[in-house]
Amino acid sequence: MKPDQRGFCFVRQNVGGEMVLTTYGKSSGFCIDPIEKKPLNHFLPGTPVFSFGTAGCNLGCKFCQNWDISKAREIEKLSAEASPERIAQVAHQLGCSSVAFTYNDPVIFLEYAVDVARACHEIGLKTVAVTAGYIMPEARVEFFDHMDAANVDLKAFTEAFYLKRCVGHLEPVLDTLKYLKRQGKTWFEITNLIIPSNNDEEKELAEMCDWIMAELGPDVPLHFTAFHPDYKMRELPNTPAQTLMLARDIAMSKGLHYVYTGNIHDHATQSTYCPNCKAMLIQRDWHQLGDYHVRDGACTYCKTPISGLFSNTPGTWGARRLPVNL
Repeated sequence: MKPDQRGFCFVRQNVGGEMVLTTYGKSSGFCIDPIEKKPLNHFLPGTPVFSFGTAGCNLGCKFCQNWDISKAREIEKLSAEASPERIAQVAHQLGCSSVAFTYNDPVIFLEYAVDVARACHEIGLKTVAVTAGYIMPEARVEFFDHMDAANVDLKAFTEAFYLKRCVGHLEPVLDTLKYLKRQGKTWFEITNLIIPSNNDEEKELAEMCDWIMAELGPDVPLHFTAFHPDYKMRELPNTPAQTLMLARDIAMSKGLHYVYTGNIHDHATQSTYCPNCKAMLIQRDWHQLGDYHVRDGACTYCKTPISGLFSNTPGTWGARRLPVNL
């Protein structure tokens, strides 16, 4: 596995005239997480999700918070091995409702992720992609055709940020979000990591929310999460809680129905509210659920439909994180 001049990792090599995914069947580790950690707040709340990733990434984010995995350059970093069928079986045996491709971007191990997804679907498990959405149109169709849910990391809303901080481009990510909206098969939510002095200007946040409202509609959940110094941007401070609150206020003022904060402790802005009667429908304290008032996909108070995939009773996994050795 060799990095190119921008620090990306190639995970395919030419073997006998064919391109082979060198990370196929190998993982940086397996873990059961709460689904809210992805973050997904409108997809089977409270349930455990079997999570794994490989190594490498197709972006070069200087603020990467999983950099030890996404920037790994040696195949030896991948110590755990499992076939797609084995992953699905273990996830099912451990009571998980879904399997998540996460920790590094699954679009770079598309073949492995798709095979795992097929094995999951055969036994009734859902699949989740945690991705930056940076993918070509042809591969985008193949990849998301097998995903039941996704969280797309919209890192900023300027081309300058993507070029300087991510060594990539904004437009392909916006194209992915528009595709997911048109496709209508994959439930998706958006995360925006707010980095002080980089992508936290009110004007940029307002423009991003205007775009989401116009292109995706009011019912796509949006998560504003706090940055903590990591990788090559350790000189910056943590994102103040008030910045997240301001971003949430801007998004709500633009008409978005479901706006959340993350990486801070504030149950009021991490809970789900009915967009019609404003009642609290799902109470959250970090990843721990409390009161739950969604039935048949609707508010129990005023019967307004709530976008997402919900059971009439929530899962009880809580905030636990359980490493799994296959």
